[in-house]
Amino acid sequence: MAIMDPIADMLTRIRNAVMVQKQDVLVPFSNPNLGIIDIFQSEGFIKAHKIVSSEKAKKSIEVSLNYDEEGKSVIKGLKRVSKPGLRVYVKKGEIPRYYGGIGVTIMSTPNGIVTGGKAWRDNSGGEVLCYVW
Repeated sequence: MAIMDPIADMLTRIRNAVMVQKQDVLVPFSNPNLGIIDIFQSEGFIKAHKIVSSEKAKKSIEVSLNYDEEGKSVIKGLKRVSKPGLRVYVKKGEIPRYYGGIGVTIMSTPNGIVTGGKAWRDNSGGEVLCYVW
């Protein structure tokens, strides 16, 4: 069965793994998924990630989730914004700051998949993919 929205599928897998406090989760490989996971790691939401493949299955990304000393996840929430049925594009001056800057806006711009702050510094708009806080 084909996945119609791989980014939403990845976010749901991570959200479900966080709810049951798993250490690792496998998500399907795609270039947008890899770009978003790179941002998650650079912002400190996950510990690490690596690309795994086997002969029988397609390539996947193994994501190691990050928890604090009390065992609570660093990721409090994930929200998909732009969907296949309704794309959300913004200009440079309209880039949303989620939770007043506590959360991170992830965008697809002409310069690749970047955070909202980097898109603003690069003076470019684009498609708002998701929020993470």
